[in-house]
Amino acid sequence: MFTYELDERTVLKPIAREHAQALYELTEMSRDRLREWLPWVDSATDISHTEQFVENALKQAAENGAFTAGIWMDKELAGIISFLPINWSSRSVSIGYWLGRGYEGQGIMTSACRAFVEYALIDLDLHRVEIRCATGNRRSRGIPERLGFVLEGIIREAEKLPAGYVNHAVYGMLQKEWKQLR
Repeated sequence: MFTYELDERTVLKPIAREHAQALYELTEMSRDRLREWLPWVDSATDISHTEQFVENALKQAAENGAFTAGIWMDKELAGIISFLPINWSSRSVSIGYWLGRGYEGQGIMTSACRAFVEYALIDLDLHRVEIRCATGNRRSRGIPERLGFVLEGIIREAEKLPAGYVNHAVYGMLQKEWKQLR
């Protein structure tokens, strides 16, 4: 299994079955913060849900080439970043991500997203990468903004969260734009 070093303390590693316990524990530790922005948190109530997430990620990788990585900082799981199913006919992909409690505000996710965008647009030769964030999630929105993504629009009431429906900001990056920014 490969690792991709973001810096001397932080690496990306493909999610594997043996990561389920660490992922479950990180989710538990971060549950109150994550539930504000992620609709699945309240239904992921035991280790079996996390194991199923890992199995689905492995299946998706095998069938579609989509990819989920753990973000490891100082050998501790800090978060998750994923290519959602790749649309090979349109050569596009969306990126989803989250960090556990205590890992925010250190530039970890911006670095991880930068690596994923580079891989998608250069190594996989995709045409477009998209990131969608709840409009009120300033930290999450800051990531595509720092990376030079274009805010393409707002989708009204795009997702139901425990507190109600939220709008999504849709950010896009085209391969030709990324090549100019590199």
